[in-house]
Amino acid sequence: MNTVRMAAVAAEFGRDLEDDFTTVERLIKEARTEGVDLLALPEACLGGYLLGLDDDTALDAGPPALSVDGPEIRRLAALAGEMTVIAGYCEAGEDGRRYNSAVCVTGDGVLGNHRKVHQPLSEDASYASGDTFRAFDTPAGRIGMMICYDKAFPESARALALDGAGIGVCISAWPGARTNAAADLAEDRWKRRFDLFDRARALENQILWISANQAGTFGSLRFVGSAKVVDPGGDILAATGVTAGLAVAHVDVDEALATARRSMGHLRDRRPDAYTPAGAASA
Repeated sequence: MNTVRMAAVAAEFGRDLEDDFTTVERLIKEARTEGVDLLALPEACLGGYLLGLDDDTALDAGPPALSVDGPEIRRLAALAGEMTVIAGYCEAGEDGRRYNSAVCVTGDGVLGNHRKVHQPLSEDASYASGDTFRAFDTPAGRIGMMICYDKAFPESARALALDGAGIGVCISAWPGARTNAAADLAEDRWKRRFDLFDRARALENQILWISANQAGTFGSLRFVGSAKVVDPGGDILAATGVTAGLAVAHVDVDEALATARRSMGHLRDRRPDAYTPAGAASA
């Protein structure tokens, strides 16, 4: 039995790293009082996201670039202690480029790191892209990480599920619609897409799904919040709605996976030989 108390955060973060750490520390303390084992903080929670996703984002200096083995990530690990914590940050790559990254830590150090692969709109003006999806082991179970737009591509979560991830964690800075925005975020069409992707990725891979997101506003962006935990059947176990908060669910991961896969096993019943597009072999 692998019973895990897991939580997803919706919260507001900005450029001031000290302010961000104050918020992170508060959220970790709140999660600890709830008995949380696995906590997902949003994309870019250390240093903030971009001011916008139009061409003028190049005018923004962007968040501070941090090394995965630097003092800031060690500070995050110290705050995590016995908890497994996932957080988003701007990574200073060994190649001199900057990456939009997610790191997974406990008090023992870094367990995993993911560089965002899929970049929406003008994000590539600020970040280089990653090129892999890999699962890894944690005290909470085998986890796969994604960042925001990554989850719009079924192959991302499928690659992680095939690598043995029983829990998918997607951290985001997902905004509301850029045009014809709804006055009520709960009715926003980009918010609806955010929720659909969360439920679909959990259901099609029959895995637990934790979705964290920024809340509030930053620059020209208004984030949809909507942090949640989804079970392997695509049902939402806990959610924050469009406001800031903590979505907490207590799950026996092994039982949830076994129950979902008992009759129809989506990973087991795959037919990879049938998925090659016509003409691809000769292209």
